[in-house]
Amino acid sequence: MLLLAGFAFIAGIVTILSPCILPLLPIILSSTTAGSKRHPLGVVVGFIASFTFFTLFLTTIVNLTGLSANYLRILAVIVIFCFGLVFVVPKLHMIFEIVAGKFASRSSRIKKSGAVQSGFEGGLFIGLSLGLVWTPCVGPILASVIALALTGSVNGGAVLITLAYAVGTAIPMLIILYGGRQVFQKVPWLLRNLGSIQKVFGVLMILTAIGIFFNWDRQFQTYILQKFPNYGAGLTAIEDNTKVRTKLDDIGMNTDVEISTDGYMVAPEIIPGGEWLNSEALSLEDLRGKVVLIDFWTYSCINCIRTLPYIENWYEKYMDEGFVVIGVHTPEFEFEKDVRNLAKAIDDFGLTYPIVQDNDYSTWRAYNNRFWPAKYFIDAEGRIRDTHFGEGGYNESERLIQDLLKEAGHAVSATVDNPDYSIDSATPETYLGYLRSRGFSSPEKVLKDGEQIYSFPENLNLNSFAFEGAWTVFGEYSQMGEGAALRLRFKAKNVFLVMNPVEGSAGRVEIFMDGESQGIISVDSDRLYEILSLDEPGAHLLELKFLDGGVETYAFTFG
Repeated sequence: MLLLAGFAFIAGIVTILSPCILPLLPIILSSTTAGSKRHPLGVVVGFIASFTFFTLFLTTIVNLTGLSANYLRILAVIVIFCFGLVFVVPKLHMIFEIVAGKFASRSSRIKKSGAVQSGFEGGLFIGLSLGLVWTPCVGPILASVIALALTGSVNGGAVLITLAYAVGTAIPMLIILYGGRQVFQKVPWLLRNLGSIQKVFGVLMILTAIGIFFNWDRQFQTYILQKFPNYGAGLTAIEDNTKVRTKLDDIGMNTDVEISTDGYMVAPEIIPGGEWLNSEALSLEDLRGKVVLIDFWTYSCINCIRTLPYIENWYEKYMDEGFVVIGVHTPEFEFEKDVRNLAKAIDDFGLTYPIVQDNDYSTWRAYNNRFWPAKYFIDAEGRIRDTHFGEGGYNESERLIQDLLKEAGHAVSATVDNPDYSIDSATPETYLGYLRSRGFSSPEKVLKDGEQIYSFPENLNLNSFAFEGAWTVFGEYSQMGEGAALRLRFKAKNVFLVMNPVEGSAGRVEIFMDGESQGIISVDSDRLYEILSLDEPGAHLLELKFLDGGVETYAFTFG
């Protein structure tokens, strides 16, 4: 863990060179004029504490309180805005003293020149706000920690790594703060005009707060990267090495596992609590003597869906020979937690093997799993003999099932001849909610949880999408008004989209490819819809027109 913390610390230091730091520079630079020696220290201490805490526990806070994460971000923006006003109007500092109380009144004062002298506590408020509004350009180490936070699996190692990254980021920040302060003290003209300079920085802070509120900061980063595509490239390469990848496999692992005498991991039990479908509740203890396949999946994931016919086929071929499949349904989206939606999906896919809900990721964490789909092959003695993550390898998987059945004393004579497996997509999975969105190309801002009118850009790059008309962008999905449209430039053979009708009312979607209508589909349930099925893979422009509006769009997948 110390190795990962060390690399995270270095990654934090080099973050100062990345484009993600640009939107915060006005706030950081404005603090160089605050005057008090303790103010910069307050900024970095507040930043370290806030970034570490909210990175690790924001999801937990939202789940426990029901409070939107966006409200906390708005609160941080308000703090930055208010400090900007204090810089612009020094008399407002007196009001700040009254609101902040004794701590602020002891640590802040106004010079005769009109310059604001803000102490440690004033800097602390700014730093706490910075840590909440900043979105870092993460590498694989911090990405793994964030994944733990999303599943509620934060441990001591995750805290250490996040803290190391925050401290690394804070060091160049502190150097800038103290370096700027020294410059102001050594240049007489700057010192004489400190009050006026603070007002300029105050205006910049106010504009920065407004920009963050309307998400112009991300638009600014996108613009910079379009103009300077190599800016910040390769900064996370230091984390991409064999030692780091090996250690990352240990992050968040369930260490309470049993190892058999011959070195195999004993399969963890299915954690009780989830609803079972196609079967009464099962336990691995009761299934000893049988060969078991544990399949982690989620019903709207195309990668999972493509594996289901193979798994169902194996179940039907070998169930009478002592073979059992348990599908562990661990949802990716909130609507997938609804047992009615899951039951309908199981019926649509024609699955007959036992499936258990794992809405709280209990069994997922017990197996230290990180992938959809993921298969764990368990022998008759309850040992995990092999795993397979992702698609493909179907013949190899079936041969392994046969070998494990033979070891258990069952006669197996079926022929292994699975259909050929191929993926013709060059476009990655594309999420339409702001939490995981990539490739958004609209020139308009993304207004979270609020309606915004969009227009298509003149050109759309490959693997990018854009909105037109009235759209509201939420964390997991986007929802449109009547007549709105979506464009996507892709390269694949098949296109799928997870959609959900709002309040159960079906919505019509007209499909266009390269300007020609391909028909209309009706979105009448929460599931994955096939949008296009082409004879040959290729690059095309897809446009979806939502004739009735009122549809939630989650993620594109391709084949």
